[in-house]
Amino acid sequence: MAKNIAFSSNRRLSDKSMAFVLAGGRGSRLKDLTEMRAKPAVFFGGKFRIIDFALSNAMNSGIKRIGVATQYKQHSLIRHMQRGWNFYRAERNESFDIMPASQSMSDNRWYEGTADAVYQNIHIIDSYSNVEYLVILAGDHIYKMDYEMMLEEHVNAGADVTIGCLEVSKEDAKEFGVMHVNKHDVITDFLEKPENPPTIPGSDDTCLASMGIYVFNKAFLFEQLRRDANDKTSDRDFGKNLIPYIVENGKAQAHRFTKSCVRSEGEEEAYWRDVGTVDAYMEANLDLTNFEPALNLYDKDWPIWTYSELAPSAKFIHDEVGRRGAAVNSCVSAGCIISGSRVDQSLLFTNVYVHSYSSLKRAIILPDVDIGEVVQLTNVVIDRGVKIPKGLAVGNDPILDAQRFYRTKNGVCLITQDMIDKLEV
Repeated sequence: MAKNIAFSSNRRLSDKSMAFVLAGGRGSRLKDLTEMRAKPAVFFGGKFRIIDFALSNAMNSGIKRIGVATQYKQHSLIRHMQRGWNFYRAERNESFDIMPASQSMSDNRWYEGTADAVYQNIHIIDSYSNVEYLVILAGDHIYKMDYEMMLEEHVNAGADVTIGCLEVSKEDAKEFGVMHVNKHDVITDFLEKPENPPTIPGSDDTCLASMGIYVFNKAFLFEQLRRDANDKTSDRDFGKNLIPYIVENGKAQAHRFTKSCVRSEGEEEAYWRDVGTVDAYMEANLDLTNFEPALNLYDKDWPIWTYSELAPSAKFIHDEVGRRGAAVNSCVSAGCIISGSRVDQSLLFTNVYVHSYSSLKRAIILPDVDIGEVVQLTNVVIDRGVKIPKGLAVGNDPILDAQRFYRTKNGVCLITQDMIDKLEV
């Protein structure tokens, strides 16, 4: 399909690219955290939303045109992007398009799959004459990556599609799209969530798993999307349909995340997390509280952009025995008041109020939560706006916790206002 032409240009490939972010997923494994918001809109890291990482990677990579396809529970996500990502300017050849699933004159349907989300917006993408490459991104992962390097490998390899990939264990690979590659990282087989995933050549227990990141030449992708749209048996999905077809009939290249992962000082691993479960969400947030966090968000050379709410500085008050406002090994956001209470190995989002004689340990507290006096919370995730009543204790009695709240297999309790209201009836 594609010709093998070495990359040679005075312009960065990102200047000729558009990032298309797939942000319509519900993320049902996050339980009540996605009851009123899509997974990409879930809060993360004290002040961010999950989608901010894919968007920031695109912007920091030099990509000036971004489209975001939304579908499930769109309002919170769209409002966040309107507030935090409204600085793209058409007069600078920049664009930021929000693309909700919508009804047309001849059609009445949601996006039927990831590929269909792009297909339904071909006319918008094609209106930009300077776009030659499309970078397709999932909007629900936490990582830092320079897409320019992936674009360069795509062009230099003469690939029809280049797929971002991670090295994962054979057991974990069962939850991913898995690639079998030759010694040049050309993909010879692509299997979606296989029971017996193929391993990397030379390794019996490591596999290459898809990150849900794809690079295409725009013209080639449009051709494949139109072909797929005419296939009545297709699920309209990249992983299930388009990628296997291209692997069989063209050239698909694997791009290893370690080549383009952005590492800040102190970061040893190529950090990538799918925070798709409450346990994974908890641990990824707690990663940020470590002395040397595996993900460094303090790097000014690769900032994570977001909407920043106006709020005063965090405040710690009272200094008495048993009533001292303190936080240790924790991240505390603006607007928080730690009033005569103890916060340990926890992450507090904006405008959290912790009243006297309370203690928090391994707690992820979303914005606008009010925690009453004499409260003890251990291993909890508390949804936005919850009012925790005086004297509540969570984390000491697994059986009681499971009766009152959603409790994970790792013992993390997710607490919402509806759950609290039922306690008081």
